Amino acid sequence: MRNLVLKLAVLTLPLTTGGCVKTVASVVKAPFQAAGQVVDWTTTSQDEADRNYGRKMRKKEAREGRERREYEKQCRKHPEQCQFQGQPQGYDGYRAAND
Repeated sequence: MRNLVLKLAVLTLPLTTGGCVKTVASVVKAPFQAAGQVVDWTTTSQDEADRNYGRKMRKKEAREGRERREYEKQCRKHPEQCQFQGQPQGYDGYRAAND
């Protein structure tokens, strides 16, 4: 009888500890997974950096376009103010590439 109980205990031991092994493994992996997630949140991928740079440049180019149109409008209204020593003076305002 005692021998039968011992054999039964040995046979059922892997079945009862299977969940514990998975739990222990997930507890051990958790800090590494959390650290990896934090790194993903704090770093910018190259794709994100390219997208952000493109958005920033489009805004700068739009600003330059608005200012150039305003400059040209003022030159049409007051051409004498856009002349320097008899020569037309070029646009000397905001330039997106120089920022």
